[in-house]
Order: sequence, then structure tokens, then C-alpha cells
Amino acid sequence: MSYDLPALRITVADGVATVGIDNPPLNLLDGTLLPSLRRFVTQVRHDPDVRVIVFDSADPDLFIAHGDTRFITEPETLAAAAAATVAADPDADFPADLNLMQVVHEEVRALPQVTIGKLTGLARGGGNEFLMALDMRFAAIGTAGQAQPEVLMGIMAGGGGTQYLTSLVGRARALEILLGAELIDAELAERYGLVNRALPADRIDAFVDALARRIGALKPQIVAAVKQAVAATPSSITHQGLATENALLGPLFTPDAAELALELLEAGMQTREGEIGLEALISGL
Repeated sequence: MSYDLPALRITVADGVATVGIDNPPLNLLDGTLLPSLRRFVTQVRHDPDVRVIVFDSADPDLFIAHGDTRFITEPETLAAAAAATVAADPDADFPADLNLMQVVHEEVRALPQVTIGKLTGLARGGGNEFLMALDMRFAAIGTAGQAQPEVLMGIMAGGGGTQYLTSLVGRARALEILLGAELIDAELAERYGLVNRALPADRIDAFVDALARRIGALKPQIVAAVKQAVAATPSSITHQGLATENALLGPLFTPDAAELALELLEAGMQTREGEIGLEALISGL
């Protein structure tokens, strides 16, 4: 199967699909990237040549920066992104009690193939939520960073973050990350269980490639059976939990939150300089 989707560079070899996220200038999770990811999921789900999917970034600094801040300041931008995301797979269910990020992330999480995230830059907000929806994550020491800064913007993590974090790191650490809103480096992410391993930046490519190819060489039915068996283990991630997160997020999209988002955009959020030092930028306001 061939793939030609906006914001994604996709190659398939030896049972492994490598998906490079390429949505310049900042790899925002926006009205271009969200529909492309959903369309990719729709296609790859039935691709017999793919047993493993590795997501990485064409941007050395940013894996996925975060969700487009204009979703807060411009309701029409959010509506257009939602319409495009629905249209990316019009025959699939789109639960009314979930938002577009949650739907895409859950469809990624439900793929029969094994999904791996290779993090060598920064993933915040919705970008980190997408990363957490993957089966495995590997982070480069000295360059990788993860954060959920939403509370500093007057809202909360709402792309599955409250549920995914709690499942991965436990209640206490989830609260620390969600409310403390600090950037987590690779070593701390490994200690907390947020990523599988923290690896030297000059070794991460070879490690992830070797792991993906080992899995890719297995019979498809073996990969699917193992993933299905693991998925049968009781999990704290439920549709009800995600729906509760979405229901609590909605009322936080207030005029005050929109005003703060506009101030952040004017101060440099969603520029490269602003994104690299986003925590300092937000604290400066």
C-alpha cells in the first residue's frame, strides 16, 4: 500500500512503517496534521505489509509542539479541524462525548500494529498526549522533553492526557506533571515510566530501528495476538474516563482563557524561539 498524506513522510520496509511528522513550521497538532493522522490510521490498519509503526519527526527540535493554540482563540479554526478530521474517515464512529484529539489518539492506540515513538525533540500538550497513546516511547538524553503546560494557559490537558498519564506513571506523578507543568527530561521520564528507555542521542536511531525490525520480522498473527492479549489486561483508560476529561475541559474554554491564549501568541508562542523555551515564556506573563 502506498501513502501520500499531508504533513506525514511515510516509508514502508521489512514490516516497518516509518512515519516522519513533517508539518512546518512547528509540527503543530492542527487542522492539517490531525486529519492526516486519522487517514493514515484508517489505511494502515488494513495493510498486511506493516506490523510495526515508528513515529518520529522531520523537525530536530519538535516532535509535535502541541495542539494549535488557535483552537482556543478562534472557534472557527477548531470547527474546521474537527470537520476535516471527521471527513478523514467518514464511515468510522466519532463519539459525540469525545473531542477530535481524543478520537485520533484512541484510534492510534487501538491499531493492531505495534506503535513506537522516537522522541529526540520536544512534545508538549497534545503532542505529548499523542506520544503517550503509542505502545512504546524512547527518548534521547539531552534533547528530548515532555510537558503538559495546559494549566498555565487556563485550561487542562484534554487530549487523553489525564487518563494516559495516570495509566503510565500513577496518580501522584500524573498530578505532579499535570499541575506542576514542568518540562520532563528523558532521564526523569524513564524513571517515572513515561518512556520505555532514555538513550544517548547518538544511539537512539540504531536502537529503535533494530527493535522495530525485530518485531517487523515476526508473523503478523503473532504480533496481533500479543498486542491483543496485553490489551486485555484491565486498564485505567476507559471511554468514560476520556468522556469525563472532555466534559471537564469544555467549561474551561472561557473568554479569559482565550484572552490569555492571545497574549501568549503575541508574546511568541507558536514561533520557534517561543516554543523552545515555552515554560519561560508562559511564566513571564
